[in-house]
This record gives sequence, structure tokens and C-alpha cells, in this order.
Amino acid sequence: MYAKKRQGASWLLSRVGEEEIFIPENMNDEQKQMGQTVKDFVEKEVWPCNEKIEHKEPGVSDGLLRKAGEIGLLMAEIPEAYGGLGLGKVACTVMSENATKQGSWTVSYMCHTGIGTLPILYFGTPEQKAKYLPKLASGEYIGAYALTEAGSGSDALAAKTKAVLSPDGKHYILNGEKMFITNGAWADVITVFAKIDGEHFTGFIVEKGFEGVSAGKEEVKMGIHGSSTVPIILQDAKVPVENVLG
Repeated sequence: MYAKKRQGASWLLSRVGEEEIFIPENMNDEQKQMGQTVKDFVEKEVWPCNEKIEHKEPGVSDGLLRKAGEIGLLMAEIPEAYGGLGLGKVACTVMSENATKQGSWTVSYMCHTGIGTLPILYFGTPEQKAKYLPKLASGEYIGAYALTEAGSGSDALAAKTKAVLSPDGKHYILNGEKMFITNGAWADVITVFAKIDGEHFTGFIVEKGFEGVSAGKEEVKMGIHGSSTVPIILQDAKVPVENVLG
């Protein structure tokens, strides 16, 4: 059914039917199956842990993320060459829609599959993709994204975190503090942004085990209590030059 043509803002003065608002969901069998798989996982595994998630019981939310990875729920958008399913945006959207029953865990899930993984997928070198994407796809690694600072949010270029090349040319030394980082306490790999020599805004793939990298105290929030939101502290953090994103 096609929507009626309406002049200007005339729709404000007349009744509009559902057929003119909602787009039909013409999903294929694979997309439907992935959506149902996520829905079943949330109903059977995530929702029964609702109270534990909201009280941040150690190992629950991140454990569920890793469990989701084991059954293929973190790999939809990652190409098959890197251990994923290569299903594309429609399947990923259907999966995300079906993951929303437990809000806090949904935030953690979407952070991992979105900003925690996609920068490496979109901008990483072949070597970076081969190293990190299979582990992010399987849930062996949990991902996060560290851009925001106390003095820079939407104005990302106002960031103060600096990166300086080490004398031997093998590492960048990062100093600064990021804030409000979702999945920060659990993340194994974080895309961190800093200014090389205080000028050139650059992304770095930072592993939690790198020297000088630590997570601060969990934020006290009005909602989504069960998701991890922490500062990421970089004190002379040593990041290999090959981990400059792209």
C-alpha cells in the first residue's frame, strides 16, 4: 500500500493511518532466525539474571556477553574472513531489536557490537582486523570505545589526551583520562582517541593489559545501573605503533 500524497504540513490536520507510518518488515528467513535466536537468549539467559545485572554482581553481565559470543550473537556484522557471519545491517538491526528486554545488558551488548567493534572493522589494517576481530566476534574479547573526556564530549577535538612517540620509535606513550566509557571495566580492547604531539587527533587500539592502562570507579547513574560506565586512565600507557588505528 502506498502512502497518500499530502501537501506541506496538511498531515497535522488529518488522521494518519498506520499504513502511512510503518514500513513493512520484509525479512528473509536468516534474518528472522537470528532475531529469534537473540530473543530466546535474552529470555532464557539474560532476563533471569535481571536483579544480578542491575546490582552489578561480578561476572554476570560480561559473562553473558561472552556466552552470547559463544553462540554467534556478536559476530553478525563481522565478515566471514574474520570469524563472523557477514550478515549486514538489516540482520544486525533485527538482532538489536530483539535484545532490548533487559536495558542495561542491551547497552553493553550494543556497545560491544557497535562502537566497540566497528572502528576496527571499518578502519583497521588487515593485520589489526586479523588480530582483533575474531576475538571480538567470539566474545573472547569485549570491546569499548573511549572518546569522551571531562572537557570534551560532542566537541571531540577539544580532547586533552596526548600521545608521544617513544625514543625508540616502537610505542606511543598516552597520557590522559577518558570518562563515561561503557563496558570500560570489562573491556579487553578499547578504541582510544588521543592527539599525537598534542595536535593530530588519532585512534589507538588499546588492550587492557598494556602498561599504564586502568579503569576507574563505576559511575552512579540514574538508570541502566547494570552497565559498566567508568573512566579509563592512561598514565604513560605504552601502545605499540602497530596499534595506531588504520
